[in-house]
Parts: sequence; structure tokens; C-alpha cells
Amino acid sequence: MLTDYHTHTPLCHHAEGFPVEYARHAQSIGLAEIGFSDHNPMPQFFDDWRMSIKELPRYFELVDEARAALPDFPIRLALECDYLEGQEAWLEETVGLADWDYLIGSVHYIHDGFAIDDPQHLSRWKSASDVEHMWSVYWLLYAKMVRTGLCDFYAHPDLAKKFGFRPEGDLKRYYEPVIQAFADAKAVMEVSTAGLKKEVREIYPTREMLEMAFSAGVPIVINSDAHAPGDVGSDFDQALKLVRSVGYTKTVRFEKRQRHEVPLPETWPLK
Repeated sequence: MLTDYHTHTPLCHHAEGFPVEYARHAQSIGLAEIGFSDHNPMPQFFDDWRMSIKELPRYFELVDEARAALPDFPIRLALECDYLEGQEAWLEETVGLADWDYLIGSVHYIHDGFAIDDPQHLSRWKSASDVEHMWSVYWLLYAKMVRTGLCDFYAHPDLAKKFGFRPEGDLKRYYEPVIQAFADAKAVMEVSTAGLKKEVREIYPTREMLEMAFSAGVPIVINSDAHAPGDVGSDFDQALKLVRSVGYTKTVRFEKRQRHEVPLPETWPLK
């Protein structure tokens, strides 16, 4: 069975529903496990879409409440950790804040205060050179993040396409260094259905990048990036069809930052 390891809670200020509701939905649709991975707190205020460091104990409580309500259903504890160049020391410190089951790495910010998935910054992309610059910086940071080895898998790889902006020409020039970083670090890539609900209307990553990942032996895990209980497992049928058509037959599971491979189901939902 599949899992969903990328989900959020109201502590991030842009999600709804509590972990117990997410977990009950995951169990009801036949998932084997669920994991909670709200945005990592920062030592000082950083933005409006993450818990504060003082709220971290409440996060643990919410996950514990879900575990108590569903004692026979595996519920994993995690964070989605923003990679910010120059702040790797805080990420290293975050690793020791709890007994995590896994940590997710992601890139949202490419400059101070400039998150590429934030619609308030759309005006920055006025020309082909603007898009080229944004993609160049994003993918450079993504490769650096993967090479740190600080996280257990890496989220929505081509988030830079969220609003449909792509540079001209063969995009392999962006993908290749990142695929090499995944291969060198023996890291896991997320296949995220979240993009299907965004302007781009595509799974992250694009099929071309996924084919390159498969050829390089990069493991994958399918997630939804759920921000409401009903999002859990959303469009997993499409994701499973995609990864199987590329050649993948296995996925991974995590517990206490140890991963192991398991077979992908033949179909989804299970019959």
C-alpha cells in the first residue's frame, strides 16, 4: 500500500483540519501510513506560513493525539525543512529537536523574502530573462540542498514551474545537476500530486525529470502535500500510473530516519 508523508497542520497558518482527521482519512482510503511534516520553525520570526519555535511542543501534542486515537495505524513525525543558503547550521540543529521519523528538504526561497511559489511575486517574472534567472537560482539551490544530506527526501522538485513559467530550450540543463546530486547522495525524490491543483496542472516532477531519475537509480516516494484532510492521497492514481509507466516498481517507507523499500501497488485505489 501507499503512504502519504507530506501533510500539514493549522500551525502553518495555511492549512485546515487536525492530524487526527488527516490520519482517519488516510486510513479510510487504504493508505498504509501517514506522516506529518509541517514547515520547520525558525529561531526568529521568518514568514507567515510556519509555526514558531514556541509552538513546536503543540505540534508534538497534535501528532500524539492522532496516535492515541488510532493506535494501530502508523503515524510518523516529521518536518518540511526550507533550505536557506547560509543557514545550514539551523537545519543541522533542527535535526536534533525531536526523534523524527524523517525530514523533508524543500526550496521555496531563492532570495531574501522571495518565495517562488508565492503569487505576490508574480510581477517579478516580466521577461524571458527573469524566468531564466529564477530557474537558474532555484535549481542551483536545490542541488546544494540535496548534497547536504541533511534530509531524508526532497520535495516537489520542479516547484519552479508552479505558475507555468519555463525557460526556453531543453530543460535537461537544469535537471541534470540535480539528478546527479540525488544519485551521489543516494537521496529520495518526492513525486507530488500537489502540482495538479496549481496553475501548472502537472505532477512534480515532470515526466522527463522522472525518467532521468529512474535511469540514475533515484528512489521515489509519492505524496500529496495535503493542507486539508480530504487532500490526503489526492490523485495518487495518476501519480502511480506515471511512476509505473516510467519503470518504477518500488517506493520507500521511513521510521526513526531509517528507510526501507517496499513494492508499489499495481493499481490505486486497491481492488
